[in-house]
Amino acid sequence: MKTIYLLNGPNLNLLGKRQPQIYGHETLDDVLKLCTSACAEGFDVQLFQSNHEGQIIDWIIRPAKPPPAS
Repeated sequence: MKTIYLLNGPNLNLLGKRQPQIYGHETLDDVLKLCTSACAEGFDVQLFQSNHEGQIIDWIIRPAKPPPAS
């Protein structure tokens, strides 16, 4: 099975909570569900979010080793 990593940066953990009148009511979990349902069979979607840019960079430069679950 192939894996698709969704890396989300600072403040995206606040989707649906912070100023929903501007940014909408969908949460980051809703984004994961939408992406998972849009993928063809044979793909695993993993979502990672961090408010620390250095951690995101570490995830990007290690594509063969999955990021740790947060």
